[in-house]
Amino acid sequence: QIGQGTYSSVYKARDLETGKTVALKKVRFVNVDPESVRFMAREIHILRRLDHPNVVKLEALVTSKMSCSLYLVFEYMEHDLAGLVAIPGIKFTEPQVKCYMQQLLHGLEHCHIKGVLHRDIKGANLLIDNNGILKIADFGLATIYNPDNKQHLTCRVVTLWYRPPELLLGATEYGVAVDLWSTGCILAELLSGRPIMPGRTEVPFVTFVAFVTLIRCTC
Repeated sequence: QIGQGTYSSVYKARDLETGKTVALKKVRFVNVDPESVRFMAREIHILRRLDHPNVVKLEALVTSKMSCSLYLVFEYMEHDLAGLVAIPGIKFTEPQVKCYMQQLLHGLEHCHIKGVLHRDIKGANLLIDNNGILKIADFGLATIYNPDNKQHLTCRVVTLWYRPPELLLGATEYGVAVDLWSTGCILAELLSGRPIMPGRTEVPFVTFVAFVTLIRCTC
């Protein structure tokens, strides 16, 4: 087992026919509320419409009647960006940062062109293989959007450290900018070696953003 969620577990596994290493996301449907089933169906729908070198690929779906489980089969990636940043003594060079950011932006561009907002860009959701290839993963909070058709969306998305000002202030109409703000936070984190806005509540974040905005307006 390499990961754990509220309703799912992630395992490193091997395809016995091909010998290929894969990641298995096991979702159990025993005592799962209908809302969670709807979210899972939406995530699968989104994953199946995406196909890009910098977006993790859903390779197959497998069901098990015996265990009342659904298995999502993904390509296996050795690392995630948050884990690499947390390693003592690790400091990314500017060329490395540029390489990762370029891949992240390419992957996001594909998502946005396909009408998908990720809504949870953070280091733990950016997977990296041993060749330095970065892929966006975990579309559990993602949603379909149409920039030409305004729709009300929840503001309770994006991990707090990477949440943009409009969501902190309760906006329900937003677009690709929420992913781009999070991407900017990732850039600053890679250059500084730590999250730039750590905290446990929303109040310090709103205060910090207001302070920075005030400084910019008076410069």
